[in-house]
Amino acid sequence: MTEQKPSADDNSTSLQEEYLKSMKEFEEGQLIEGTVIELTPDHVFIDVGYKSEGKIPVSEFRETPDIGDVVKVVLISKEGRHGGIVVSKNKADLKVIWKDLRNAFQEGLPVDGKVTKSIKGGFEVDLGCGITAFNPISKMDVFRIENPEEYVGMETKFIVDRLYSENKIKIILTRRRWLEKDIDVRKQEFFEKVQIGDEVEGTVKSFTSFGAFIDLGGFDGLLHINDMSWGHVTRPKDFVKKGDKIKLKVIKLDPADSKINLSIKHFQADPWSTFEDRYHVEDVVNGKVSKLTDFGAFIELEEGIEGLAHISELSWVKRIKHPSEVLAIGDEVETMILAYDIQQGRISLGLKQVLPNPWDDIEQRFPMGTRLTSVIKKVTNAGAFIELEEGIDGFLHVDDISWTKRIKNPSSILKEGEEIEVVVINIDPETRRLRLGVKQLSEDPWQTLREKSPRGSLIEGEVTSVTDFGVFVKVEGGIEGLISKHQLAEPGSTDESDEELLAKFKSGDKVKAFVTDVNTQTQRLSLSIREYQKGLQRQELSKYIHDDDDGSTFTLGDFISKD
Repeated sequence: MTEQKPSADDNSTSLQEEYLKSMKEFEEGQLIEGTVIELTPDHVFIDVGYKSEGKIPVSEFRETPDIGDVVKVVLISKEGRHGGIVVSKNKADLKVIWKDLRNAFQEGLPVDGKVTKSIKGGFEVDLGCGITAFNPISKMDVFRIENPEEYVGMETKFIVDRLYSENKIKIILTRRRWLEKDIDVRKQEFFEKVQIGDEVEGTVKSFTSFGAFIDLGGFDGLLHINDMSWGHVTRPKDFVKKGDKIKLKVIKLDPADSKINLSIKHFQADPWSTFEDRYHVEDVVNGKVSKLTDFGAFIELEEGIEGLAHISELSWVKRIKHPSEVLAIGDEVETMILAYDIQQGRISLGLKQVLPNPWDDIEQRFPMGTRLTSVIKKVTNAGAFIELEEGIDGFLHVDDISWTKRIKNPSSILKEGEEIEVVVINIDPETRRLRLGVKQLSEDPWQTLREKSPRGSLIEGEVTSVTDFGVFVKVEGGIEGLISKHQLAEPGSTDESDEELLAKFKSGDKVKAFVTDVNTQTQRLSLSIREYQKGLQRQELSKYIHDDDDGSTFTLGDFISKD
């Protein structure tokens, strides 16, 4: 039996049935897919499987599609005014966006958006197809926002925080939550892949007193001030600038606490490892003053090598209270290495050691007995400091001002800035002390008195004062002697009391007395009127005593010496 081929009418009927069947499958308002089959400057033609193509304005596409691209559209009408179907790309996009928004809200997935403006309390965000949302300023970033306008125009991802409110569509976004999730993922990847010693790149984010925080891609690492340089660092901003992209080495990782320590100094070798190849004790080296403290000056010899010159090592002669008196930060100085400790990273330096010590030849420049005139630098209760040359002071003690006067307050006769003549009386280079005197410029009147008026001599003087214990008398050389009240008269020679005898004397009276003691060490002169009177009596008696052997007579001194 011969197989009969379908006729043209049968084919037409079959196509019509397929068309009618497909027509029933589509509903107006339904989201369907179509294939781009033709492009014109104004329209895109879409084949969705109907008898005619859908025509969509090019303006409904963000980017012009290519022929063969599959796009989603919404069926507006199966039969337009001109018999063809009507489809919309905009409505399809809107359906897709709402579907994605609902899914994103339920699943916590990110959505794309563009910040269009800064408004009160936050930002307006365009999600496409005329859908706008609100992102509060507090949920826009992981840190406090100083300038909201910087975010306008930003295209980024958001998490849908709220989609409905009181049965109304109200879209609230949070970019911060998306950033936090993204940061957590990247940080976890960092700890999994990066090891100590690896080189990484980051951006200088902010500064603190102890270093700088480096943005490693949404999470921070710490570049401590001590890891910026092997040398002394006082200001982190001197080594890195905010916003700079820099390379760093990872020196510590702590996943448990999410801490990352970074370094830039570890790109170079530790200079202490080769210190002894370049430096030795007693080497004289050049350095720069990097820091001043109450106890000395820190001096940088090279980057990473810094030593301390103690305040006592700054000058042989100057009494320095603070290093700033002789040094300033940044000064280039010559210094000597006194000692070092590589393990502790410490060096002891001396500035004075590179200069001659003026005390070494002080005895040659100012020998004992040298007379000179110089300026009083400072007056104290004990005396005065006299500047002999810059940094060399001699001390004039109050006891060395006068042979005879007892000076209680040196400032009453010595004034700072005035010149004074002095003589060097003692030098001790080891303790760096030089003693000066004024009274030594003249002969010691006490020694002269002792030689001229020894014990038993008759002396004449003038009463200077009367006290309840005796009478003070000034004798030759300006020396004051004391006549004790018990030495005013011989016991039993008068009925007058001591007080009555004292009352007979007044300042200015001329008196004669015997010298009973001259002590040059304690500078004390003891006088006696009683002995003087006794001497007179004995002298009278001696006139009647005759020595048959030699015919000599006794003197007043002889009588005193026999007592």
